[in-house]
Amino acid sequence: MFIQNIIMTRHALLAMCLLIVLLSMLFPIVLADPLLKICSTTEYGDYDQKSPFGKNVKIVLETLPSITSSTGYNSTAIGEFPDKVTGKALCRGDITSSACQTCLRDASQKLLKDCESKEAIIWYERCQIHYSFQNITSLDVYAGKYPDMESHNKSVSDPVHFYDNVRFLVDNLSNEAALNRSKLMFETGEIKFSRNETIYGLVQCTRDIREDECQKCLSSALIDLKGCCSSKQGGIIVSRNCNVRFELYKYYNTSSHLITFPTPKDMERSHLTLLKESASPIGFTTTEEGQLVSSEDLPFMDLNTIRAATDNFSDSNKLGQGGFGTVYKGVLPDGKEIAVKRLSRKSWQGLEEFKNEVKVIAKLQHRNLVRLLGCGMQGEEKLLIYEFMPNKSLDIFIFDAERRALLDWETCYNIAGGIARGLLYLHEDSRLRIIHRDLKPSNVLLDHEMVAKISDFGMARIFCENQNKANTRRVVGTFTSYARNSGYMAPEYAMGGLFSVKSDVFSFGVILLEITSGKRSSGFYLSEHRQTLLAYAWRLWNEGREMELVDPSLMDRSQTEGIVRCIHVGLLCVQEDPADRPTMSFVVLALGSDPIALPQPKQPAFTLGKMVPIYKSSPTDPSVNQMTVSGIAPR
Repeated sequence: MFIQNIIMTRHALLAMCLLIVLLSMLFPIVLADPLLKICSTTEYGDYDQKSPFGKNVKIVLETLPSITSSTGYNSTAIGEFPDKVTGKALCRGDITSSACQTCLRDASQKLLKDCESKEAIIWYERCQIHYSFQNITSLDVYAGKYPDMESHNKSVSDPVHFYDNVRFLVDNLSNEAALNRSKLMFETGEIKFSRNETIYGLVQCTRDIREDECQKCLSSALIDLKGCCSSKQGGIIVSRNCNVRFELYKYYNTSSHLITFPTPKDMERSHLTLLKESASPIGFTTTEEGQLVSSEDLPFMDLNTIRAATDNFSDSNKLGQGGFGTVYKGVLPDGKEIAVKRLSRKSWQGLEEFKNEVKVIAKLQHRNLVRLLGCGMQGEEKLLIYEFMPNKSLDIFIFDAERRALLDWETCYNIAGGIARGLLYLHEDSRLRIIHRDLKPSNVLLDHEMVAKISDFGMARIFCENQNKANTRRVVGTFTSYARNSGYMAPEYAMGGLFSVKSDVFSFGVILLEITSGKRSSGFYLSEHRQTLLAYAWRLWNEGREMELVDPSLMDRSQTEGIVRCIHVGLLCVQEDPADRPTMSFVVLALGSDPIALPQPKQPAFTLGKMVPIYKSSPTDPSVNQMTVSGIAPR
């Protein structure tokens, strides 16, 4: 009887399988509808699926779902010109690995079924895939799209006030997402619009772009969001590198923090409180309306004076844009040139940065620190005024082929020494003990004599004399353990939020290796070296070939000893264990005119960046190229 039951069960299973096969033949599986799909056939032409390019497209699209599901973002490339195909995939930051893989599989199949163009991109609610014959990482031009969703046809009763809330919500989320790679450049939040209505927002960037690029992309998307959806109950903007969405219902699967929209009275009270906190222990004078007009140590400038100096913050005077605001060039009535940082008007993080910058560097004076000349605050405006740096920032020189040619080794060496002396002052010699926390080439400015000056103290923290380290819940900076950027952030800070003076030492070491090599740490592994800059420098050092790291434009046999010493010091600074890294006082001595004995460096952090083969070409099919996928992780 038992055996008979087993046989019957097997017959039933066989019949069921046959039925499934028949049904799948009669009723083919229908893929989910995407939000938007763009097959650029007319612009870039199409391809034959049987061609080498077509086969490479198929491999990329079939591979992306599996290599992306665990991290939520990945990019890959296969083949050689003219058949090379690059692709990248992104999943919404709140979905599971299995949901990510399912969504990307649907997206890949849809592209293979519907598109035969040399570039295509598809967006679903929970994922997106982009492939191209071009290098995708260089396609940073914003081109936002508005998918027309049926649920977005309803209007709100008070569109002006409603969109003010949407903008305030998205602004705050954008600041968080752009600077918080530990949360995968993804952020959600909600804001109470009325007693019965809550607005839910979501922003996300792909992890192959810098934080300033993410901020710029999201700002552009917010403009598009206003154009399409300012009076609607929901809206979504998608693009290659960032997405923004809001709804009157919770559509994501994660907790979100509540953001409170300030009323004018609340805003006024917050500003006055901030002014008092910022000026303490600095003495200050205010008008009856609460506007800050003078200080013992830091001049406060009238808003009208600053507007006149910057031509009312005209685009022609724009020097750059960061996570918390825009920097403009200005000229005062006496002819003095200044740089004005105009912080985000309604960002509470902007308020915090304003307060922090004033408290941290109002009294600091050092040749290698940018001088804060004054500040201004009126209504929603928060302004910081600095000395003007005509040669802009270090990254503009060392990562630009034409400008880098203007640098000789002596200039580079002096710049490195200047950064080191500035950090030493912050860590040990100032009346405060200050950790910068966001040191990178874009935050090192150069004056007319190419003297390096550390800037941007909005993320800095003040320590007591006996305090060695601290924790922060909010990790900031430019690190990501995935895809593109090995970054400037020390591993203990990136992974656990633990920062100390040795965190700044790590950042300095990365910069030193970048100055020497002329290569960005971020994205270096995408080059022919197929590993991180730190790993590459470490390998060359161990093999006695460290001079191969050096930018050819700096090669000078008379300076070889100094160049090797810089590489040596750089490797000491980026060691994984903070205790193994030198202090900045040791670094300054090591880079001084009287060389001292240096210990041998240990293996740096973030060196597992080698490209791992995941597909091997068949010897019988020369059209299929070997493909590699990259992944960076701390040791």
